[in-house]
Amino acid sequence: MQSVKELARHRSPGSRPAPLTIHGKTLWTGSWDTDHLYAIDPKTWQVLEEVAAPGKPYGLAAVGDELRVVVSIGEEDDRYFYRFVPGQGFDPESKIACPDFTGSHLAYDGTTLYLGQMGNRRILALGADGSILREIALPTRCGGMGFRAGTFYIISADKEFENLQLATLDLQVSNPALAPVAAIPFDARSLTFDGNAWWTNHREASEIVSFVV
Repeated sequence: MQSVKELARHRSPGSRPAPLTIHGKTLWTGSWDTDHLYAIDPKTWQVLEEVAAPGKPYGLAAVGDELRVVVSIGEEDDRYFYRFVPGQGFDPESKIACPDFTGSHLAYDGTTLYLGQMGNRRILALGADGSILREIALPTRCGGMGFRAGTFYIISADKEFENLQLATLDLQVSNPALAPVAAIPFDARSLTFDGNAWWTNHREASEIVSFVV
């Protein structure tokens, strides 16, 4: 199988970057070591905005003019959704528990928000109130997910979180199967598409990577 072709690697503004999303022309990421979100100009790599999160950021998705953020809070590592408005900050009243208080990666297709629950090996389609609209079982672990031209992509990995692949998942069928596209030869986490290239994190290297297939 072919491997993805790296375009660039950049040092993350916060070490151990976890979630990623594209909002307009801005790349957003969150750091596990600083518990901050960062807005980055991907052309100049200038940090445009830095905001403290209410916990450890696990997931990000652009939803219209806003972001949705999955945050881990407390010693039990409970996960919650928050609404975040660039330039304004987090809305504390928007806090909603994730199903089973777990979840990480997010993706939004323009109408529906999807939440990955790696430990449960499933992806959930969610309503605006956080209710479960659909459950999609996965044969692998999910290290990130995003949409490109209406097609749903994930980073799949085995139970040891090795043998990473970029794969597609056809959400139009009731029991979708993974279709591998390319191998990912590093420990990638999170996935977002900017219209031309994919972005992911090499978390333990504190690097943000762009690539194509």
